[in-house]
Amino acid sequence: MNNEQVLDLFVIGGGINGAGIARDAAGRGLSVALCEKNDLAQGTSSRSGKLVHGGLRYLEYYEFRLVREALIEREVLLNSASHIIWPMRFVLPHSKEDRPAWLVRLGLFLYDHLGGRKRLPGTRTLDLLRDPEGAPIKDQYTKGFEYSDCWVDDSRLVILNALDAAKKGAEVLTRTRCLSAKRQDDHWLITTENEFTKETRSFKAKVLVNAAGPWVRNIVDDVAHSQSSRNIQLVKGSHIIVPKFWQGQQAYLVQNHDKRVIFINPYEDNKALIGTTDIPYKGRVEDVAPDESEIEYLLAAVNRYFKESLRRNDVIASFSGVRPLFDDGKGNPSAVTRDYVFDLDESGGVPLLNVFGGKLTTFRKLSEHAIEKIEKFFPNMGRNWTRGAVLPGGDIRNADFQSFIQDSKAAYSWMPRALLIHYGRHYGSLIKKIVADAKSVDDLGIHFGSNLYESEVRYLVENEWAMTPEDVLTRRTKEGLHLSDEQKVFFSDWFQGQFITSQAHSNAS
Repeated sequence: MNNEQVLDLFVIGGGINGAGIARDAAGRGLSVALCEKNDLAQGTSSRSGKLVHGGLRYLEYYEFRLVREALIEREVLLNSASHIIWPMRFVLPHSKEDRPAWLVRLGLFLYDHLGGRKRLPGTRTLDLLRDPEGAPIKDQYTKGFEYSDCWVDDSRLVILNALDAAKKGAEVLTRTRCLSAKRQDDHWLITTENEFTKETRSFKAKVLVNAAGPWVRNIVDDVAHSQSSRNIQLVKGSHIIVPKFWQGQQAYLVQNHDKRVIFINPYEDNKALIGTTDIPYKGRVEDVAPDESEIEYLLAAVNRYFKESLRRNDVIASFSGVRPLFDDGKGNPSAVTRDYVFDLDESGGVPLLNVFGGKLTTFRKLSEHAIEKIEKFFPNMGRNWTRGAVLPGGDIRNADFQSFIQDSKAAYSWMPRALLIHYGRHYGSLIKKIVADAKSVDDLGIHFGSNLYESEVRYLVENEWAMTPEDVLTRRTKEGLHLSDEQKVFFSDWFQGQFITSQAHSNAS
């Protein structure tokens, strides 16, 4: 075991909340380490609906504070990372069988005005029989509404926060499990183990942050052996991916018979992402997967509104995530708050901050509030700083992605447009680190299919903690959806041959 490393803050959990807190703290001058037992964003944070949004349906449960905060954060995040976050218009066909039109209009009016909307266009009413957005909708639905929210590459949002944390001095340890955390005198003694190398390390930290998401209670009970009266309710949300079946870049939001809303969003150019379900979950978080009944539920919700009927064999892929919602005692999973709650345990003067709940959109504010909860232990740390800061690659003039692409076309005149968009959307201004001094596509190395080239893979391994083929194909990129089975096997074999040694080295260093 190495000598104990002394820190201000140790964070358990490499999802969006853990990465956001580590980034915020490191930017204030605190010494920080973060450990994640799997890959960054491998749990809940890469299994979302990929939206930065206020949560229109939360208004129905009087979550006005949460919706307002989320709407404000929507524009803050759009300005900070316009390469991975961009505006999207949502078409909501109105069904007379469900919520009345006046209630929908009222909700959209509040949605437009609660958060000080600046960059995004407001709501408009649609004639679905005349407006082009209504073309794929069944003729029985004649009226609709269109409003704005934002799309986000969720796993890249986590990784960019981790990158920024590391840039500011934090140590990010992936595939590293926290074995134990014990209070000793005026600090925590934390022991970790690396999954690949089995190396153990120990840390001393003034404050421990438990941002383990669905595993937050496991850390409280089994690792820190602490006390907390708060709990979480695990709610399973499943999505399906199908070929895109309408024209245009607009998304759709439909109300199902049970009053749940289902998003139907354009995804990866020629596909659609449909979700989500809301089902209480009792099993092992690691084993979560969509049930056939959920897939049929989502298909039925789409087929209720759209002229083109989807079938089971249209489903290209599916995935599930477990949302760790703060348990506010409400039985209906859809009614359980999406707000977040902190539990600060100061037993013996050695603080443990547990994070319960939260949502992707509000991670930055959650992180800021988390640091405020522990600021009395660090009286000399820096002030709030993340609101006006950009994430890595987000230093794009006026947060204008289209202008950035035009400028990049001139700089990389040899690059196919699809590849340029791929690099721009994933890396923004960091594109130069991948392309380096390449003068042609051949200079990017082996072509694995679609937009995946060797130079990008090497960048991800060297800079973004990618350690397995899945890390590259599923979370750092979504190229796994575009490669054939044969291409994926070839890539996996190549990756294992190239990096199995460097993985062990990078984890041991």
